[in-house]
Amino acid sequence: MKVLVVHNAYQHKGGEDTVMEAEVALLRSRGHTVELFTRHNDAIASMSKLAAAANTVWSGNVAAEFENTLRAFQPDVVHVHNTFPLISPAIYWVAARLQVPVLQTLHNFRLMCPQAMFLREGKVCEDCLGKLPWRGAARGCYRGSVLQSTVLAGMVTVHRALGTWQNKVTRYIALNEFCRGKFIEGGLPAERIAIKPNFVDFEPPPTRTREGFLFVGRLSAEKGVDVLVNAQRQLEGSSLRVAGTGPDAAMLDKVPGLSALGALPMEQVRQEMSAAVALVLPSIWYENFPRTLVEALGCGLPVISSRIGALAELVKDGETGLLFEPGNLEDLAQKMRWALANPEAMAAMGRNARQQYEAEFTAERNYQQLMTIYESAIAEVKAGGNL
Repeated sequence: MKVLVVHNAYQHKGGEDTVMEAEVALLRSRGHTVELFTRHNDAIASMSKLAAAANTVWSGNVAAEFENTLRAFQPDVVHVHNTFPLISPAIYWVAARLQVPVLQTLHNFRLMCPQAMFLREGKVCEDCLGKLPWRGAARGCYRGSVLQSTVLAGMVTVHRALGTWQNKVTRYIALNEFCRGKFIEGGLPAERIAIKPNFVDFEPPPTRTREGFLFVGRLSAEKGVDVLVNAQRQLEGSSLRVAGTGPDAAMLDKVPGLSALGALPMEQVRQEMSAAVALVLPSIWYENFPRTLVEALGCGLPVISSRIGALAELVKDGETGLLFEPGNLEDLAQKMRWALANPEAMAAMGRNARQQYEAEFTAERNYQQLMTIYESAIAEVKAGGNL
C-alpha cells in the first residue's frame, strides 16, 4: 500500500509529532511505501499576520503543491495528522476531487474548540461544543489572543459551512471512545469515526526496586502541575521525580522530596518508569491519549490519574491504577499514601498494566487496526459511498 502522510509540525515537538513518526515507522516496517507532505511552524516567522491567517483557512499554494504530490505519488490513501496552520483544510478538497481516500487522526479538539482542549480558566469548558465557536473567539481562548482565536474559529466555521468536515474526510480516527463521543456531539458523522489508540513499540527495561512517584510531561496548567506539587507537600517521606519542562517549572522549587529531572530522552524516561511506584497523571483537561500513559503500561507501571475524560476510561481503577477527582489535591495525596502503604497491591496493578498493554497497545495490534481503517476507507471511495 502507498500512503501519503500529511502533517504540520509544531514549533516545539510534542505528542502529535511523535505519534506521526511512530506510525510512519510502523507502516514502513511492514513494507508499505510512505511519503510525507509536511510543513513546520517555524515558517510562520517569515509570514505576515494576514498571510498566516489566510493560510489557516485556505492555502491555495499548498493545495496546488499537494495536488502535484498526489498526481506524482498516486497514493492508495492520504493520512492527515495536522493541517493547522500552514497546510489548511484545502487539501481535503483536492483529495476528494481526485478520488483519494482521506483519513484524519483527531489528536485534539481543534474542530470543536479554538483552544483545542475544552479548557478555560483552569476548568473544563464545552461552550463551543456543537455550536459556532464565537465564544472562543471573543474570549481569546487560543493563547489569550482574540485575533488568533478569531482566525481559528473562522477556519472551523467556514469549513463547517462548506461541508468539509461532513463530506470531504472519508474516515476520522478518534483515540478512544470518550473522544469519539465528544466529536459526535460536536457534529462529526458518527459512521465515519473509527477508534484506534496510540501505541508504543519497545522492550521495557528491567524492573528495579520501585520507590517514589514519577511525573512525565509538559509543566503547564492543563497538566495539573499545581495539584501534583501541593499533594506532594502533604506527604511525609515520599519522593517524586518530575521529568519535563514548561512554563510552570518554577512551581517545583523547594518542594520536599521532589527532584526536578528536566527534559529526558525517551530511553531515560523508561528507565525512570521501571523504578517508580506509580506514574501520576493529574491533568485537568480532556487528555485525548497521552503516550506517557501507554509507555507506563508497557513498563508495568501503575498509573494514578485524574478521573476525567478518556483517562477514566483508560486507567482501570483498582486494576491498573488509581483514580482521583481532578483538581483535588487532598484526594490525590490520599491515593499516593495508599500506594505507598500497599506495595503488593501496586505490584499486582503493575502486572495488570503490562497485560493491558500487551492486549491493546502493541505495534502489531495497532497495525491491524490501522489496516482495517485504511481498507474500509478505500473500499468506500471505490464504491462511490463518499466524496
